[in-house]
Amino acid sequence: MREKRVLILHGLGGSDFPHWQAHLARDLIEQNSIVSFPSLPNRETPSLEEWKEFVKNEIEHFKPTIVVCHSLANILWFHICEEIDIQLDKLMLVAPVRINCEIEEIKEFFPYPIPKDLKSNEIIMAASTNDPYMNVEEAIRLQSKLNIGMKLLEEAGHINAASGYGKLDCALDWINREEECEENQ
Repeated sequence: MREKRVLILHGLGGSDFPHWQAHLARDLIEQNSIVSFPSLPNRETPSLEEWKEFVKNEIEHFKPTIVVCHSLANILWFHICEEIDIQLDKLMLVAPVRINCEIEEIKEFFPYPIPKDLKSNEIIMAASTNDPYMNVEEAIRLQSKLNIGMKLLEEAGHINAASGYGKLDCALDWINREEECEENQ
């Protein structure tokens, strides 16, 4: 397996502590993984073009092998993945939002494309049974359209600090899984 280089992309408003993405970045760094956890520009009132340009530059510079998206970052990935030349080892899509979101600050991100190629060898989507931004039926439809696996978390809200996710150990476990299997052989 290639050197693990993890790019963590936050959603609207960022993922500062105690958000699980901040914990994930710290845990990965403590394991000596190479991590990029940038604060995207104007994170309270994002511009699709500005975020796309920023992330494309970050990908070109950082050369990630793993990308972890939360919320609006999933939608950002759907917009850029077919425009970039990359093949990830892993892609984690956590708490994506419905295809027609009515939040004024992010309306230009919607509706979003359903990419044919998510540019990763292994992909998982994590959704919640009570996410206010995407119900279970919508999550299952998106999973089916993307043709990927999904982990459904019970009563996890939007899978963020506000819904009690200061840590999401299954994310770290999934990122480390293949490496642990290789070590045990």
